[in-house]
Amino acid sequence: MKALGSKLAIIWRLAAPYFRSEDRKAGLTLLIAVVGIELSLVAINVMLNQWNNRFYNALQEHNWDVFVSELLFFCVLAATFIVLAVYQLYLNQWLQIRWRRWMTDRYLDSWLSGANHYRMQLLGDAADNPDQRISEDIRQFIENGLSLGLGLLNSVVTLGSFVVILWALSATAPFTLFGVNIAVPGYLVWAALIYSIIGTAIVQWIGHALVGLNFMQQRYEADFRYSLVRVRENAEQIALLEGENSEKQRLLERFSRLMNNWMLIMKRTKKVTFFTAGFAQVSSVFPFVVGAPAYFAGTMQLGGLMQTASAFSSVQGALSFFVSSQIYRQLAEWLAVIDRLDGFDHTLAAGRAAAVTPPLVKVQPSPDGQTVELSDVEVTLPGGRPLVGVEHAVMRKGEAMLVSGPSGSGKSTLFRAIAGIWPFGSGTVTVPNEARSMTLPQRPYFPVGTLAAAIAYPAEPTAFSRESLKATLEAVGLPALAPRLDEEAHWNRMLSLGEQQRLGIARAILDKPDFLFLDEATASLDEPSEAKLYRLLAERLPNAAIVSIGHRSTLAAFHQRRLALEPDERHYRVREAVIESIAK
Repeated sequence: MKALGSKLAIIWRLAAPYFRSEDRKAGLTLLIAVVGIELSLVAINVMLNQWNNRFYNALQEHNWDVFVSELLFFCVLAATFIVLAVYQLYLNQWLQIRWRRWMTDRYLDSWLSGANHYRMQLLGDAADNPDQRISEDIRQFIENGLSLGLGLLNSVVTLGSFVVILWALSATAPFTLFGVNIAVPGYLVWAALIYSIIGTAIVQWIGHALVGLNFMQQRYEADFRYSLVRVRENAEQIALLEGENSEKQRLLERFSRLMNNWMLIMKRTKKVTFFTAGFAQVSSVFPFVVGAPAYFAGTMQLGGLMQTASAFSSVQGALSFFVSSQIYRQLAEWLAVIDRLDGFDHTLAAGRAAAVTPPLVKVQPSPDGQTVELSDVEVTLPGGRPLVGVEHAVMRKGEAMLVSGPSGSGKSTLFRAIAGIWPFGSGTVTVPNEARSMTLPQRPYFPVGTLAAAIAYPAEPTAFSRESLKATLEAVGLPALAPRLDEEAHWNRMLSLGEQQRLGIARAILDKPDFLFLDEATASLDEPSEAKLYRLLAERLPNAAIVSIGHRSTLAAFHQRRLALEPDERHYRVREAVIESIAK
């Protein structure tokens, strides 16, 4: 019961926010309509049960007039049932997509806002495959939740309605054994109850392991799909290294985990299906076995027997809701989805907490609009190991600063701390209130879409005129791309790394940031091309602070100051120096 209460609390925490959201009126209206139709369908089933009694009695008594009138009544009920069933499905699907849209927006916001997705990776990303959690798990949570919820509601209301009918039939046709009437109040109800409890207990005993197996199956499926995407994204490197056989073995290894878990699901499902199929077959004749003594004793007519069988089947079906192999499999998958979304919520919360839980590198606004200042900054790894320390450093607008040091000394991580996406450590970074900054990594990111969208990212392509886009492409040495602004492509795959870096510089020139951080952003270019781009930046962004990470000695000519990372006892310490040669 404690585990059930915990699971229900998680379901409520996942589902309730939508019905308190800005879309709650539409959501509640659709939910009430779907539930109302479900209750109407149960009422029609009750009327059909009573119709069974009248219709089969008319057959037994050869009453033509009653037979015809009951057929007409059945047609009305059937037509009403069909219309309600169709509109219930339509409204159900409408509710699903609205609910899914809201949950998707909520999870995307929680995952992407404030670089939380990046911190989650740094913390180990306990919630594997966030893409699956947001795309597949949300869909299954809503779809299966509504299906199971309506099915459970149907079972509860059906049970309440038909128990009354069965109890009344038990009184009108008492239990008869060897010609002797035995007074067992509501014996038809007790027979259905005992039969269903036994069936439910056995199927739970056989199939309880399916919850964990389905959890792992969803994980293995996502891992395999992610590995296939990685092969596609890194096709060039794999081809150059002739790593196809190695990648195939890795993919087959992941697929083998998927297949082995699937085999376990197959074996367990086979056992569940053996029992549920047999249970269903026995269920079709069991009510006749229970009601037959009264019928053959003459205390019950044919119509009463058929009504008893129908009511008994309804009660037994309601009590045995989870015995169906399909329902049990669906429930197992749904519980696995709930566990995955719950784990995702906890990981999202851990990522958010890492950004505000001391000790951390605090990035705070400053009224000074000219400088970014670092004071007593100690950058550490997520586990707490010291990486790089800066007692004091100032980055001024209109100046260029070169950050140098051995590979692995923490230069890129220092940039991340200044950008506010690496909270691990201590100290303070002050950034001007209205300052706009941009960081260009060695391998820039371009969204899949038009070339104009790729250059303008993260702004919209309409933020810049076509003329300025073309002129900037020509300025950075990519005139051949100017006619292709409307072409859609995967530009990270279409362009060489050198071309991607030129495109990144074009993005910075268009955006005109106040502080531009270049993390080896021109390392793939030859020295003359690199020098040309640095002169272009000095020309187009004369008032910006340009802070570069680089290993080439030629970069010193384009910077006035240097931050050199030198090894200390525990980590690397920053030493500031003035560079004598200044680019003309």
